[in-house]
Amino acid sequence: MTEICGYSFEEYIKKVVDFHGTAAPGLIIGGYMVDLAIKELPKGEFYDVICESVKCLPDAIQILTPCSIGNGWLKIEKVGRFAMTFYNKYTGEGIRLYLDTDKLEKFPPIKEWFLKLKPKDEQDSDKLFASIRKASSDIISVQKVKVDIPKEKKKKGGKITLCSVCNESYPGKEGSDKCKVCSGEINYYSRVK
Repeated sequence: MTEICGYSFEEYIKKVVDFHGTAAPGLIIGGYMVDLAIKELPKGEFYDVICESVKCLPDAIQILTPCSIGNGWLKIEKVGRFAMTFYNKYTGEGIRLYLDTDKLEKFPPIKEWFLKLKPKDEQDSDKLFASIRKASSDIISVQKVKVDIPKEKKKKGGKITLCSVCNESYPGKEGSDKCKVCSGEINYYSRVK
């Protein structure tokens, strides 16, 4: 039986659906990537993770590790590659895991899905999930890496300021009497009356 971080395949699928809303193939493969990382890394050290994709992989990391976007231990670099790097937060030493397309020849349903060789509605999802389960970590490659850790520590928190226009709070370190929305720097919505 193939396990993902101590969960059976079925238990992990349930966790994925509960968190992500659907049993996405990328999230299942991401689970095998996290599982392999945990097996490869020295025990008892503190790791941060850099994820190279905004799709699926960050959720696998958040489901299976204490690393999250909210606590800052998971960072996303919008590279667009199906890869993640676990690294020691103090030394920068770690490993990068990626879906190795050279290894997909033995698993045609995964290759068709991943490289979008067939439209989604023509793919057999049962065969795809069976293929992912069979492949487990056999389609993942690992590289040793060293992440550049900034010499200066990031300051936490800081003074909170109230905007002179909307009266909402924002980080005082921005040095303005207006938040970024009221100053026009960020404008992703407009108020509706």
